[in-house]
Amino acid sequence: MNTTPPVSTAVSRPEASPASSPAWMGWWLRAAGVYNLAWGAVMILAPVWSLQLLGVRPASTDVWPELWGCIGMIIGVYGVGYLLAAGDPLRHWPITLVGLLGKILGPIGFVDAAMRERLPWSMGWTILTNDLLWWIPFSLILLQARRVYLSGRSGLQSTPSSLRGVAP
Repeated sequence: MNTTPPVSTAVSRPEASPASSPAWMGWWLRAAGVYNLAWGAVMILAPVWSLQLLGVRPASTDVWPELWGCIGMIIGVYGVGYLLAAGDPLRHWPITLVGLLGKILGPIGFVDAAMRERLPWSMGWTILTNDLLWWIPFSLILLQARRVYLSGRSGLQSTPSSLRGVAP
């Protein structure tokens, strides 16, 4: 006689947050996802053209296009994350937090490199659409997630479930 309990083959879905997210949050995250996927694709598929568009004349066409394409891949991966977070922005606040950190630290790194004349100031135009545009909506999503968490009316947790139980 087999005493092993049957194994379920059904895929369990995580519960949605009890606190519903306003529609504008999902809209902004979907827009960020599509934008990042599109910009990342341009960087990957046309690295020299996109660099020249930004006023960069690569000193080395052996390294710069590959490096730029790699950065494009990272940007595209962020896009996938934003699209996933758009389904439940309050529950997936860590994705928004990581995105906002990148959108704050990226411009700081750019200004430093441009001041040291390592990058041309003409590349700074990308900061408007790649970074600054998203600061307010991402910050508002994070503030709302914090409010909902502190109110105790959600399934939100201060630590993502994937990190709970991990020793420091």
